[in-house]
Amino acid sequence: MNDARTTHFDLQTMAKQVMLARGFEPDFPPGVPPQLAQLRTHPPQVKAGGDVRDMRDLLWSSIDNDTSRDLDQIEVAERLPSGEVKVLVGIADVDTFVPKKTPIDDHAAKETTSVYTGVRIFPMLPEELSTGTTSLLENQDRLSVVIEFVAGKDGTVTASNIYRAIVRNKAQLAYNGVGAWLEGTGPAPAKVAASADLQAQLRLQDEVAQALRTQRYQHGALNIESSETRPVLLNEQVVDMVRQEKNRATELIEDFMIAANGVMARRLANVSSMRRVVKTPERWDRIVQLANAHGGKLPPDPDSKALNDFLIQRKAADPEHFADVSLTVIKLIGPGEYVLERPGDPVQGHFGLAVQDYTHSTAPNRRFPDVVTQRIIKAQLTGQPAPYSDGELSAIASNCTLKQDAARKVEREMTKRVAAVTMSGRIGEQFDAIVTGATSSGTFVRISHPRVEGMLAQGQSGLDVGDRLRVKLVRTDVQRGYIDFARV
Repeated sequence: MNDARTTHFDLQTMAKQVMLARGFEPDFPPGVPPQLAQLRTHPPQVKAGGDVRDMRDLLWSSIDNDTSRDLDQIEVAERLPSGEVKVLVGIADVDTFVPKKTPIDDHAAKETTSVYTGVRIFPMLPEELSTGTTSLLENQDRLSVVIEFVAGKDGTVTASNIYRAIVRNKAQLAYNGVGAWLEGTGPAPAKVAASADLQAQLRLQDEVAQALRTQRYQHGALNIESSETRPVLLNEQVVDMVRQEKNRATELIEDFMIAANGVMARRLANVSSMRRVVKTPERWDRIVQLANAHGGKLPPDPDSKALNDFLIQRKAADPEHFADVSLTVIKLIGPGEYVLERPGDPVQGHFGLAVQDYTHSTAPNRRFPDVVTQRIIKAQLTGQPAPYSDGELSAIASNCTLKQDAARKVEREMTKRVAAVTMSGRIGEQFDAIVTGATSSGTFVRISHPRVEGMLAQGQSGLDVGDRLRVKLVRTDVQRGYIDFARV
C-alpha cells in the first residue's frame, strides 16, 4: 500500500482542504457566472484611440513557465542612438474587464492571490479571464498598461513613462528553453531559431537586464538563491520532485519587473498608494552569527551591501549548499508586507532589493495589489479621482499581507504532501543526505534525488547543519506531509 504507483492519493482534494483551513474560499461565488456571461455578450472594446496607443507592430514577447497561461506581462527593447536601451513592459489591463466592486472583484479582494500548489492552481480570477481574455496570449490583441524606462550601459534608469496601449504578443516563450539558449547550454527554442530579429531582441533584453542586476547588487540588493522544487505528474499522479533552477531568462524577467515596479512606485509618489516593503531585519544579530559561522564578518548594524558581499563569497566557496544559506537568510530577514503609503510619509523601502521605491504592479492576473495599483495609475493618467480612500488602501494592504502569508503556508504544506507521495513507494531505501536544520523541534535532512526534505527520526545525536550522512527512509504519512528517515 506504500507504493505511489498503485495507491491513489487525492492530492487535489487535499489541496482544497488545506486552502479552506487557511482561510481561502477556493470556489467562486454565485455572482461570478452572470458577470462572465455579461462579459461574453458585451466585451469591452479592445482598440486604439484617445489615450490608448497602438503598439501592436512591435516585436513583443513573453517568457514564463512552460505551463503558464495567465500571462501578465510582455517585453520589448530598443537600442537608442545614445547607446542606452529603452525597455517597454506591457502589463495586462485587468481593470477594464473587472470593474471595482463587482462580484469578480469582490472575490479577488478577499483571496488577493492565485495559489499554486503543484497539483492544482486556485486562481484569484476566473480562468476564463486570467488564462483567456485578460492574458497576454500569443497573437491576440490585448489592452495593456505600458511601463517604459531607459537604462544606461551601467544599468542606471535615466527616464521613464507610463501609458495605455493595445499590444500583441508575437512570441510566447518559456524560461527553460530561452535560459539555456542565452547561457549557451542549449539550442534556441524553435520560435527563436526561426527569427533573427527575435534572437537579437532577446539578446538585447538580456544585456540590459544583466546591467540592471549589476547596478542593484552594487547598491546592496541580495544575491539570494532559494531552492524550489516542483512535482512531476504522470496521469495526474506524482512520480518525482525536481529542483526548479534559476537561469538567465528568469533573471531577465525578474530584473525587468523590479525596474518596472520601481518606475510605477515613483510615478505614484504624489498620491496615496500601496507599497511592497521588506523592513530592515530585526534579527540582524542572528544573521551576523550565521556569517561568523561560515567565516564571514558583518557589521553590527544592518547593511544589505555587506550582507550581499558575504552571500557572493559563500556562493563562490560552496555553491552546493548556497541555497541552504540563502534560505536561512530569507527566513531571518522575514517576509515582505503591503502598506499604505501617503505623499510625505517616511519611505520604508525594500531591504532585500535595496530599493526605496517599490510596489507590485506587474501581475494583475494573479495578485490583487497589482489590480489596485493599476486602477490608481489609470485614474492618475486620465485625471480622474482616486479610486480608493486611504482607509480602503490600508485595509486592502493588511488583508493582502495576511493572505500572502496564508498562501505561502498552503504551498509549503502541499509541497510536503507531494513529497510524501513521491517517497511513499521507497520505504527501506537508502540515500545520501545533508542536515538542513537542527532545532529543538527536530533534526531535518534533505536528500538530492529526488530533492525532498524530511525529519531524522533516529540517530540525530551529534549532527549539525551542513553535516553529510547516509539515511534510510522509514516512514511516510501523506495526510500529514511527514517523511521520516533513520541514520544508517
